[in-house]
Amino acid sequence: VQLQASGGGLVQAGGSLRLSCVASGSIFDNADASWYRQLPGKQRDLVALITRYGVIDYASPVRGRFTISRDNAKKTVILQMNSLKPEDTATYFCALRSTASGRTYWGQGTQVTVSS
Repeated sequence: VQLQASGGGLVQAGGSLRLSCVASGSIFDNADASWYRQLPGKQRDLVALITRYGVIDYASPVRGRFTISRDNAKKTVILQMNSLKPEDTATYFCALRSTASGRTYWGQGTQVTVSS
């Protein structure tokens, strides 16, 4: 399984970005998908989760501003980020957790920078 994340960039506060993560392999339909973010030297924190059944949860700092979705036919998970704030600046990682094996697969990370 390989994950390819894209869509990061530099945006002004209040702007929007759309992150995409495309998966290879055959586990996507039976995997929970999520986005994490990480600052240098800090732990990787969960931003948003969408389970294989479509149950969604968000970290408190992003709730109401970010939207996670998935397209099983395209093996893609999307993170729509609106009303971005400078504190959203981080490297964002997508992840798939196989519900069969429990193993988590990670994408390579995409940088999001929000200027004030």
